[in-house]
Amino acid sequence: MTSILEDADGLHLAIDLLQEKLDGLDFDIIVGPESRGFIFGMPLAYNLHKSFVPIRKKGKLPCETVSVEYELEYGSAEIEIHKRSIKPGDKVVIVDDLMATGGTSAAMIRLIESLGGKVNGLVFLMELEGLKGREKLEGYHVDSVIRYPGK
Repeated sequence: MTSILEDADGLHLAIDLLQEKLDGLDFDIIVGPESRGFIFGMPLAYNLHKSFVPIRKKGKLPCETVSVEYELEYGSAEIEIHKRSIKPGDKVVIVDDLMATGGTSAAMIRLIESLGGKVNGLVFLMELEGLKGREKLEGYHVDSVIRYPGK
């Protein structure tokens, strides 16, 4: 990711291609996880005049939150979102840099849906297809700009 961020043309292309992946999706809010979801989600929210909502590691958000714990390959993690950020009926897309096993994305979906939001899509800059993350996201619209077949 750093190579893309450090290259002005690469960054511009990444944002443009992610934005193309959002065409046709019905949504009000872009959600991005800490930290690279912030980097890629914010310019998209700005360009499309949508709200941006961060999801962060536990203990980083200042207002009342809801959280979810989930399993990683090497342990567990907990993420949270401001309780006020998603309201029942809000249509949401999740934007992130990388989809690997899909565990973090599945946890984000649980958080959003626990507040009454509807996840209408997940868009990633890169996907590691060999880790089969899409299997955890079955039933959701998932798209990625770059797909690597390996792990």
